[in-house]
Amino acid sequence: MNPAALEIIGAALFGIAVIHTFSTKFFEHLAHTQPSHAGVWHLLGEVEVVFGFWAMVLIVAMMSIDGKLAAIAYLDRQSFIEPMFVFVIMVIAGSRPILQFAKNSVETIARVIPCSREKAFYFITLSFVPLLGSFITEPAAMTLAALILFERYYSNGISTKFKYATLGVLFVNISIGGTLTPYAAPPVLMVAGKWEWDITFMFTTFGWKAALAVLLNALVVTLLFQRELSNMQGGKPSEKTSVPLPVVCVHLLFLIGVVVFAHYPVVFMGLLLFFLGFAHAYERFQDRLILREGLLVAFFLAGLVVLGGQQKWWLQPLLSGMDSTTLYFGATLLTAITDNAALTYLGSLMDAPTAEFKYALVAGAVTGGGLTVIANAPNPAGFSILKGSFEDESIHPLGLLVAALPPTLIAVLAFLLL
Repeated sequence: MNPAALEIIGAALFGIAVIHTFSTKFFEHLAHTQPSHAGVWHLLGEVEVVFGFWAMVLIVAMMSIDGKLAAIAYLDRQSFIEPMFVFVIMVIAGSRPILQFAKNSVETIARVIPCSREKAFYFITLSFVPLLGSFITEPAAMTLAALILFERYYSNGISTKFKYATLGVLFVNISIGGTLTPYAAPPVLMVAGKWEWDITFMFTTFGWKAALAVLLNALVVTLLFQRELSNMQGGKPSEKTSVPLPVVCVHLLFLIGVVVFAHYPVVFMGLLLFFLGFAHAYERFQDRLILREGLLVAFFLAGLVVLGGQQKWWLQPLLSGMDSTTLYFGATLLTAITDNAALTYLGSLMDAPTAEFKYALVAGAVTGGGLTVIANAPNPAGFSILKGSFEDESIHPLGLLVAALPPTLIAVLAFLLL
């Protein structure tokens, strides 16, 4: 198939956007050296803005070449349910009652582990919470884990090396930890219905392997930084009013409702509106809702959807020409520069793929989901919550890549050898 002009432009803009995500520090530098335009440079230095900005450029190009109606028709063909869902789940999961419930659950489980309180709490946060993502969805698990880590560790002066190592394990564990069920991980969700993968198939084929890798990744990083964890004084006592159980239960019902109706934006957006009303009515039990962070993440993912819709012409032939082993590693690497859900969706369009092809594609897609901020849909949520604790309030993409490589290798071994 000969790519059309717009497809070539779309691929070029996608490549520029990927390079842009690795260059955000350059724009932050420009903001300091050119203060008269600092606002624009700060905007372009926000990773969450990158794909939305270049998606806008693509739509302007479409309007110039094919006209306004063609551009609008293209947007209408794209599905923006995932960006909307991630926004809603971030806002609800990031509320104080849900966070209090999650921290209490982690504390309870950590007490049964025969080691120091801080090491046990850290280990459970990086293992139990990502695996919980198989049931409450990966974006919700990412939001909870990132908020817990930020409050307990990142805001308490841990070393930069520790921050990056934790981030790498968090992103990888969230990506593979959602594979115990067929509805929680975006790349699995894209193919589970068409390929008739139920919860039994997911757990026996992917889930138990992923669970072992998640536990091993969390254990390794806990042991590597056990001295720094042991020197911590523990979480600071909270001065906030404890949230009553009925309020926590109502929040949990909102969270469950959004998860159950994840495919129906008319329902989960309605639930969000009711949630905002309830949160306002009991605002003494609330912290600031992460509306801004959620909107930025949704904008990032929406831009990825718009740009990703123009990549089928080169991605699909590339995938179809690989054997199962090559496909596994190819999917792992391609995931780092594309969204893993988009990758599996394109693979699902293949005619009569073999069982080996299906396994290699999905396993590779979730394996590489922690390598970059764009690799997995929940990553921008964790990125947005944790970046404020890093120098210049910026997470270096190469630092994340290096930190994610060891836990990614453990995931490779789990999916290929077990």
